[in-house]
Amino acid sequence: MAELVDALDSKSSAFGHVGSSPTAPTAVMGTYNRFPLTLTKGKGCFVWDNNGQKYLDAVAGIASCSLGHSNHALKRVLTRQLNELQHVSNLYRIPAQEKLALWLAEHSCANSVFFCNSGAEANEAAIKLARKHGHINRGIERPIILSANCSFHGRTLAAISATGQPRYHNGFEPLVEGFKFFPYNDIIAFEHLLNDLEKDGPRVSAVIIEPIQGEGGVNPGSLPFFQILRTLCNKHQILLILDEVQIGMGRSGHWWGYQELQIEPDAFTLAKGLGGGHAIGALLVKENADLFEPGDHASTFGGNPFACQAGLTVALEIERHAVLNNVQERGKQLREGLNKLVKMFPSKLKEVRGWGLLQGLVLQEKANFTASDFANAAIDKQLLVTSAGQDVVRLVPPLIIKPREIKELLKRLNNTLDHFT
Repeated sequence: MAELVDALDSKSSAFGHVGSSPTAPTAVMGTYNRFPLTLTKGKGCFVWDNNGQKYLDAVAGIASCSLGHSNHALKRVLTRQLNELQHVSNLYRIPAQEKLALWLAEHSCANSVFFCNSGAEANEAAIKLARKHGHINRGIERPIILSANCSFHGRTLAAISATGQPRYHNGFEPLVEGFKFFPYNDIIAFEHLLNDLEKDGPRVSAVIIEPIQGEGGVNPGSLPFFQILRTLCNKHQILLILDEVQIGMGRSGHWWGYQELQIEPDAFTLAKGLGGGHAIGALLVKENADLFEPGDHASTFGGNPFACQAGLTVALEIERHAVLNNVQERGKQLREGLNKLVKMFPSKLKEVRGWGLLQGLVLQEKANFTASDFANAAIDKQLLVTSAGQDVVRLVPPLIIKPREIKELLKRLNNTLDHFT
């Protein structure tokens, strides 16, 4: 063991402290265009870099740090869990997993839960579930799953195959077969596609769709579209699966995005905000979609005690501190402020769209900068934001953000817009 520590120390010395500066050598694979920033500490809605500079964080680990950074309850509960038991696998019953599953079932339309480690894994489970439903309940030999254009469902091969954005497909062909796409919120186009596919008998097993598209540009679902979609899925015995990886767990101001649309899905997926910054994903199903049997699907780390204690703590803290009310109030405050910015900068900004604390600031086509340009410029104004495509600046701060912090966020957005002449 001592030799291993010495070897690691030697390697660290050779490379310097990895991430200590934007130009430091690293052995990390280059799968990200990273911002030139090394974050070392966080508290609430703020983070600090390795030079001591403080930033207002409107990224929150890409909508993951629901309770902000260094939350006291999470630190207390997770420290206790690490002192007791970290991982045992799903060969045995896990009390924290059963408690979290029960909480999720009691607070949603679902009856049971499968736990995994990420949103992509949750959607992979949903895709397998959809195919099994097609085979067993609709008698389809090669089931088709319908998905929306501009959607995003993850980075695994099946998940990108279900993603309606060709840029995520390039270089990874052949994709997983069995997916067809329709324009988001376009019920006429959806019906035409469905009728064409089903004219000679059952072919479609499920629809997988986001209640509000995140990566695809912060596009909220249309209530009429989703209500008719629900009716059509019922009529054809097609599973309606909602990808709530980004909006679920309170980010809309409700527990679940489907509540905004006044429908209930047959199944939905979660990740990001569920763990408050810790790795956990979940597939939640109603009784009619509870099709998996032992051996159908599994995850070594899924639902481990540590991750489930994180999820349960996030859930209870949101309840205890009325965080959903805060999301609704701060979401309204943020949206009003963003609309004022659109009026102040009409040549740069087009509109605002989103729900709660998932808001998109849409750039004008004639703007002389992209959303990525804006995110980089915002760093100089001590603000962290991210993009959702080329022309949408995405704002997903922690759900516990305060009124004065929203004001400061809007001020720093204003200062960033002033940067572009």
